[in-house]
Amino acid sequence: MPVEQSPPDHGPSTAAVHAGEQRQRAHDSITTPIVLAATYPFDDTAALVEFQEGRVQREEYGRYGNPTIRAAEAKLAALESPNGQDTALLCPSGMSAITTTILAMVPSGGHIIITDDGYRRTRQFVRTILARLGVEHSVVPTGDYAALEAAIRPGQTRLIISESPTNPYLLVIDLPRVAEIARKHRVKTMIDATFATPYNQRPIEFGIDLVTHSCTKYLGGHNDLLAGVVIGKPDLISALRDAQGILGGICDPHSAYLLVRGVKTFALRMERQNASGMAIAQFLESHPRVTRVYYPGLPSHPNHDLAIAQMHGFGGVVSFEIDGDLGATSNFVDRLRIPYIAPSLGGVESLVEQPSLMSFYELSSEERLAVGMRDNLVRLSCGIEDTADLIADLAQALDLF
Repeated sequence: MPVEQSPPDHGPSTAAVHAGEQRQRAHDSITTPIVLAATYPFDDTAALVEFQEGRVQREEYGRYGNPTIRAAEAKLAALESPNGQDTALLCPSGMSAITTTILAMVPSGGHIIITDDGYRRTRQFVRTILARLGVEHSVVPTGDYAALEAAIRPGQTRLIISESPTNPYLLVIDLPRVAEIARKHRVKTMIDATFATPYNQRPIEFGIDLVTHSCTKYLGGHNDLLAGVVIGKPDLISALRDAQGILGGICDPHSAYLLVRGVKTFALRMERQNASGMAIAQFLESHPRVTRVYYPGLPSHPNHDLAIAQMHGFGGVVSFEIDGDLGATSNFVDRLRIPYIAPSLGGVESLVEQPSLMSFYELSSEERLAVGMRDNLVRLSCGIEDTADLIADLAQALDLF
């Protein structure tokens, strides 16, 4: 049954509710049903042959597809690519989306390029597991496009990977420039746009080949599921789907159902989180106990003009440094009353972390600094609480630590 694409004149909330969905669902349900089947029988051998020859589209085995997962994929593709020309592959986590893509696209002896500011697990995968498989890599400074182009190895480089905005310093990549460099050298591009979301930025519209999201974050929005997605042209996604069927990294139907449900309120949540992020960034930048704020919506951010050009909003994550050492920063975090001390971001509850302890605890202060992680850095993910309450909470914690 065909799915709907949200017309260009529909707003983001209408798209979040309706885009990519079948108008008529099983059993006349208004919600997407959870299909828990592991296998799907055929009426007879003729029906099996018809399926094998590609004359009918249906499910066969849970590792290759599931109706609830297909519904989530259609909705996510419609949000990221309203023109209907792209498709999506749902994975059990954001990291699974990234690793499946790389393993499917880069052979042994191949080469990839990554930027230096980004999710540490992506960098770990590239440095360790890929290296053992004979895949070479280059790390270039985020935003250094001359270095990026110089790092390309003709005939060997298969993929350029970055984030925009990056984690945790929220640097914004010049997407058209990266896409132009890659096309010139016939290299594919992949952008992790988890922090931006399709509400704030659609990299495909700037010429990027593949976009990934950790759906655990803003898209799911309730801190209650793990999922990831990669979106791009059908031929690319088809190859990734084939690889997923072999590798076995499959999202479960219940998580797919929660994701579809969570996306219904995605635009509403992003409006609040964008507004809170901006207001909190402005408050923090004016506070004497805060030495630096990283937020693309601020004129002080090094990529502010680029963010204005590429983004609709700037998200709910604010990273900042306070005037203190590791212990003082921990005291500040402990004095906050509303945010939970936890990893992740993008949910309805505000979350706060000290990256030096949450993600880089095993390193010394000197080792953390060498990889660009300062002991006094705090990353705050705004939920949907009242903005005034979050600012008041930050104020009392800054005044007391």
